[in-house]
Amino acid sequence: MFSISQLRNFQGRNVFILSHRFQSTLVLAEHNNGKLNPVTLSAITAAQKVGGTVSCLVAGAKCGSVVEQLSKATGISKILVAENANLHGLMPEPLAPLVVATQKQFGFTHILAGASAFGKTVLPRVAALLDVSPISDVTAITNADTFVRTIYAGNAVLTLKSNDGVKVVTIRPTSFPAALMGDAVAPSEASTQTVNSSPNSEFIGQELTKSDRPELSGAKIVVSGGRGLKSGENFELLYKLADKMGAAVGASRAAVDAGFVSNDLQVGQTGKILAPELYIAVGISGAIQHLAGMKDSKTIVAINKDPEAPIFQVADIGLVADLFAAVPELTEKIGKK
Repeated sequence: MFSISQLRNFQGRNVFILSHRFQSTLVLAEHNNGKLNPVTLSAITAAQKVGGTVSCLVAGAKCGSVVEQLSKATGISKILVAENANLHGLMPEPLAPLVVATQKQFGFTHILAGASAFGKTVLPRVAALLDVSPISDVTAITNADTFVRTIYAGNAVLTLKSNDGVKVVTIRPTSFPAALMGDAVAPSEASTQTVNSSPNSEFIGQELTKSDRPELSGAKIVVSGGRGLKSGENFELLYKLADKMGAAVGASRAAVDAGFVSNDLQVGQTGKILAPELYIAVGISGAIQHLAGMKDSKTIVAINKDPEAPIFQVADIGLVADLFAAVPELTEKIGKK
């Protein structure tokens, strides 16, 4: 991790000094013990912009298939594998000390993960244990010390320079393309770190919402509804449209707060940050909080009966119409020549 310079002192003896610390990044892989989350591939791309070597830590109860998937990603020098029953459920309490111990063992200068619920839970704990300031939701990396992130719900861009010895960073996945998959296989090695169970928390189980639609964070097409739908039952209009387009369904915070849909569909500053190929906003006024989560979409279509709705300011295509008439008509005509 250090370059060594050789000098001769006044007595003619060789003196070696540590003159520069090479950059090396540890990427914390996100997965469900069976499938790698694509956010990790974006984190690998971000890590490459730091410079130096990139290693990945795959931690879990049984993560052999995840290691196999990750090993084909380009730009990785090695994969560290920590399999332990205490990591079942990937609770942050045992995981954060493992990340810190791994950093100290190899001397990583940077620790990266996606700015997902997983990354936002684990990395702040890692930063606290290392006594450094976490750098969250980064959208660009200028160099090893300088990072770019948005503030004020995306209305301002902040460039910051960190003087911490170890940079702990979560990156916005939509701002970095996924690392390419190649034929070469990155080497893996078992972690030698001890994983202790947490005395304060225990993983009991989880209930996951199952859907045939694409996962919201990674979908290429997203159809989102707002308070203009007036009820949860009316979201059925969006479900039919989404199913015909092969799209995921999202919602504004207003719709979630009103109880129309569950909060795992929320798009916005306090929900999911998306950048799909096509984003269709139905009955969404366009509050700043919502725009922060979708304004980077490649094409934005807005359907709203209010011509003064702020959503039209960011929309590429706008339709001023009653959604209860427009959406069924759109659903019917999609696929027809």
